[in-house]
Amino acid sequence: MFLFSSSALAEGQFTMGGASLSFWWSVPFVLVLGSLALFPLILPKIWHPHYGKILGLYASGILVPLFLIKGWQTTIVAVTEIIAHHYLPFLCLIAALYITAGGIQITIQGSVSAKLNTLILAIATFIAGWIGTTGAAMLFIRPFLLFNKDRLHRQHLVIFFIFLVCNIGGALTPLGDPPLFLGYLEGIDFFWPLKNLALPLLFLALPLLGIFYLWDHRLQDSSFTPNKGSPFQIRIQGYENIGYLGGVVSLILMTGLWKPETSFSFSGISWELQNLVRDTGLVLLALLSYFKTNPLPRQANDFSWAPLQEVAIIFAAIFITAAPVLDMLKAGEQGPFHEWLRLINQADGTPSPSLYFWATGFLSSLLDNAPTYLIFFNMAGGDPQLLMTTLQPVLFAISAGSVFMGALTYIGNAPNFMAKSIAESYHIRMPGFFGYSGRALLLLLPLLGLMIILFLN
Repeated sequence: MFLFSSSALAEGQFTMGGASLSFWWSVPFVLVLGSLALFPLILPKIWHPHYGKILGLYASGILVPLFLIKGWQTTIVAVTEIIAHHYLPFLCLIAALYITAGGIQITIQGSVSAKLNTLILAIATFIAGWIGTTGAAMLFIRPFLLFNKDRLHRQHLVIFFIFLVCNIGGALTPLGDPPLFLGYLEGIDFFWPLKNLALPLLFLALPLLGIFYLWDHRLQDSSFTPNKGSPFQIRIQGYENIGYLGGVVSLILMTGLWKPETSFSFSGISWELQNLVRDTGLVLLALLSYFKTNPLPRQANDFSWAPLQEVAIIFAAIFITAAPVLDMLKAGEQGPFHEWLRLINQADGTPSPSLYFWATGFLSSLLDNAPTYLIFFNMAGGDPQLLMTTLQPVLFAISAGSVFMGALTYIGNAPNFMAKSIAESYHIRMPGFFGYSGRALLLLLPLLGLMIILFLN
């Protein structure tokens, strides 16, 4: 998921300074993240119908004090900066991927086998890096489960799907997982993940696919008799939406490659030309996809606006409440978080890549991986050029931890819960929160530990 850098606020008039802020300014942000992590689990009947009101109350914990201290003009400018430069680009990308991917229906036919199930997972894992983990989960989870509908043992199918498609596969590009797009908005090169995370992705994905194959082969049900005469086929409906997805990818690439150095200002807020073209193009592609393509694939996919609405509300609250927290982190040793920084820095004060990886990863698994990415991105200084050069191991640690370790719990990444909910609608009994996490820790931690040893040393 995404946040904004405190530099955006500095462009406006929110100039309180992180060094002068107290911990009280971080309370609304902590409440937002804590509520997202716990309320859906312990108070679902209260959270689901009222989450917008609850999150609006937390956001007011920032807006009201800002209004009282700086006045209404400063508050409007600060909020407009957040919306224009960070929230809208995030929402435009998520909406474009969600709408265009939702118009593609995949049907898998053939004789069910461990080999074909492994192939499907591998294909979906690769595609997740280009259309997002949410888009890939939407495309593949239903056809994958329908393909295996006559199996008695299907729980493991969903667990490995969450590992690979909902998380690990998103590491290839900024389109794959929200934390990487967030880094892209902050100035990280579009192809940085492909250059630096592709090999770690393969290091994790190949053993997991091998383990899945052995597991699935062993659980082949004696009561299940596949139709051995049925050839393997993947049928796709809604081909035109593949073109729109390609347009989304092209627009994001364009923003990274085309720098006309032209900007427009309105009410003290500036917009760069390439960003205006990108966001306008994303909206146009989403509208064309929804209104000009065959609606039947969306109906077959049970397309709904509810998930997109939930994302829009949740991240509006995250963007607003995170602003002072990121400002304090930017202050470094002069800010209120200086003791925390010392815990994950080396003796000379520079960030420790291995500590950043484990801290980012475990926090991502308990909260959401995008705000976690931004927290540690700013703890490491928040300078994209420095992080891509001198501090490249630290950027690798933050990126790998937030993307890969989101798989450790259901709440580490939004598609995790989506896949679980869809599986349960197909009458698959999924493990509880701790049951799933226990399996994830057992399977993933050894691989993650080896990955860090190999790629950070």
